[in-house]
Amino acid sequence: MPATTRRQLLSATALVAFTATPAFARSVSKRLPWSPNDVYPQEQVLPGQYRYLLPEEVATLDAIVSRFIPADDLSPSGKDAGCTVFIDAQLAGPYGTYEWLYMKGPFSDKPLPTQGIQSPLTPREQYRQGLAALAQYCRDTFGGKRFEQLSAEDQDKLLQGMEKGEIRLPGLSAPKLSTTMFFNLVLQNTMEGFFADPVYGGNKDMVAWKMIGFPGTRYDYRDVLANPGKPYTKTPVGITGRPEWNKPV
Repeated sequence: MPATTRRQLLSATALVAFTATPAFARSVSKRLPWSPNDVYPQEQVLPGQYRYLLPEEVATLDAIVSRFIPADDLSPSGKDAGCTVFIDAQLAGPYGTYEWLYMKGPFSDKPLPTQGIQSPLTPREQYRQGLAALAQYCRDTFGGKRFEQLSAEDQDKLLQGMEKGEIRLPGLSAPKLSTTMFFNLVLQNTMEGFFADPVYGGNKDMVAWKMIGFPGTRYDYRDVLANPGKPYTKTPVGITGRPEWNKPV
C-alpha cells in the first residue's frame, strides 16, 4: 500500500474494529451519568449501633480504652473519642473475620517475625475469648468484680501486667492467643480508632486530628506548603466532608 498514508490506515483499521464488534458504550452529554459517592460509599458508623460486641464486652472495652487514652486537657478519653465503636465496627466487618487473609494451617508454634499471623483465631474470636478470660481473672482475683468496676489504679496494674507477660489470663496461651497478644491487639485497635477517619466510628469530632494538627482529607495544601513553619489552623476535613457540606439542598 505505497500510496496509503498512516492516517488512512489507522482510520480503516478503526472502521473495521467498530463494524465487527458490538457496541457496548453509551453516549454521555451535558452531565455525568452518576451521582457523587455512587461507588461503594463508606457507611457512617454511629455510636450505640453495636453489631458484634455484647453489652458486657462493650462496658469492659470502654474501660480499657479509657485507660489507654485517659481524658486530659488535650483530648477526651478513648471511650468518648469512639474507640470502642470503631473496634466493634471493625470486628463486624471483613477485618473481624480475616476475610481477605489465608487462614488455613499449618501454624508454627515458634513463628519467625517474617511469618506473619500464626494463630487460627480471627480478631472476632480473639476478642471474645480474651474478654471472657479477662472477666474470669477479675472475678477470681478481685472478689467477683468486673474490670470496669476496678479502681483506675488496679486497672492500670492489671493492664501493665498483661503487657509485660507478668499476668496470664486463664485459658489463653500462645500460639493461638496469649495474654500479651490480646493486650497488643486491643492497644493497636484503640490507636487505630483514635486516629482513623471519623466515618469509621472513632476519632469523634476529629479530636485526634485537631490535637496533632492533621488536616485530614483536604484536597489542596498549596497554601500550607508555601508557608513552612507556621501552625496549621484550618479545621480538618474527613472523608465525608464537613457537616455543612452534606446538608440537603
